[in-house]
Amino acid sequence: MFNVGMSPDKPLYVEKEFEVRTYDIDFASVVGNIVYIRWLEDLRLKLLATYAPLKDQLNLGQGPILTKTMIEYKKPITIFDKPIGKMWLSDLGQAHWAVNAEFWVGETLCCAAEQSGAYIDFAKARPIPVPEKLRQQYQKWLVDADKSKT
Repeated sequence: MFNVGMSPDKPLYVEKEFEVRTYDIDFASVVGNIVYIRWLEDLRLKLLATYAPLKDQLNLGQGPILTKTMIEYKKPITIFDKPIGKMWLSDLGQAHWAVNAEFWVGETLCCAAEQSGAYIDFAKARPIPVPEKLRQQYQKWLVDADKSKT
């Protein structure tokens, strides 16, 4: 199940429930570190599907690339847990982007992550501006957030 929305403090917010599979756990019966990376990809794809469809970008020969992932594992997630991943846009520049993500089980924060990247023209392998649709969505959130402060 996906939830999306314009959170008052988290621009271009999405969330997703994850199911821990037997192949996600390691020898200690906890979710392996690499699984979180896969879940981050699922969340980024949901963010794009919601706010700036990847298919539209790929049809133009362009798209986002990932340049950095920082992740902090705070509490193990086990086979019977019901984790929820949350992601939002934390920065949007001319050609770069950044997202923050969290993985929760109930009221417990189990993992926090930051990722950043850029947009490129695949044929030229050169940076390009962030898609206008994504920029417009982000600008709308900034205006709405500013209005809610007054």
